[in-house]
Amino acid sequence: MSTQGGVRRNSVATLQSLRDAGERFALLTAYDRATAELAEAAEIPAILVGDSLAQVALGHESTVRIGMSEMLHHVAAVVRSSSSALVIADMPFLSYVDVATAATNASAFLRDAGAGAVKLEGGAEMAPIVRALVESGVPVIGHIGFTPQSALQQDRARAQGKEPAAAAGLLADALALQAAGAAAIVIELVPAELAALITARLTIPTIGIGAGPHCSGQVQVAPDLLGLLSGPAPRHAGGYATLRDQALAGLTKWRADVAAGTFPSTAQSLTASEELRAALASM
Repeated sequence: MSTQGGVRRNSVATLQSLRDAGERFALLTAYDRATAELAEAAEIPAILVGDSLAQVALGHESTVRIGMSEMLHHVAAVVRSSSSALVIADMPFLSYVDVATAATNASAFLRDAGAGAVKLEGGAEMAPIVRALVESGVPVIGHIGFTPQSALQQDRARAQGKEPAAAAGLLADALALQAAGAAAIVIELVPAELAALITARLTIPTIGIGAGPHCSGQVQVAPDLLGLLSGPAPRHAGGYATLRDQALAGLTKWRADVAAGTFPSTAQSLTASEELRAALASM
């Protein structure tokens, strides 16, 4: 654990301890105060400020549309709005193209925004950058399988590792990232059996998203998990809530009450004192 502002925060060592104890853990992808506070209240040990922010919160069509300034802004907001969770900053597109660039941007996430770790996408080819960051004191989490920042280069199918050669490649990627010092690895949209094999071969935690039940932990995007967006949620989100329906019902009723003149009522209004009413009457 680390101390920030006098409060003991979880760290990547916390995730390792949970994995070693055989305790599966949850991570929530969140971008703001409301969801960070919910994660804390639910005792979720880590929050990922993902570059999915681009699509989920900012309305872009791709994660490549945001950069360091937006990510730093939201990581800092989540750090301010939480107290015990490990906050992981997702390094955005082209922010870690080489060791020097990666070091500059990772240090900004830790030093300026207060994150406790960074996450970057890619397999064995990223091992030199992971190793350099770790040797500099930056906790790094890897990400293999479907990697959204590379979506324009990947096959149209989002699922990865479905063929034997591809599965062997992902296992090799995971082992290379572990050897480079990665503290954990996100595995996205691969067959459950492959994720189970990778998890069994590693000594560091795996964090699944659409990768079956056998990973050390699971991560989901808060608006997907809670049903806040229009359209169907991803299959792997599980449908735990449909808060958009409740919010829409409340907003629709509020609009109708405004139109009918029943909102605001006296309960939602500030009432003048007798002295002020008398003064108003003479104006």
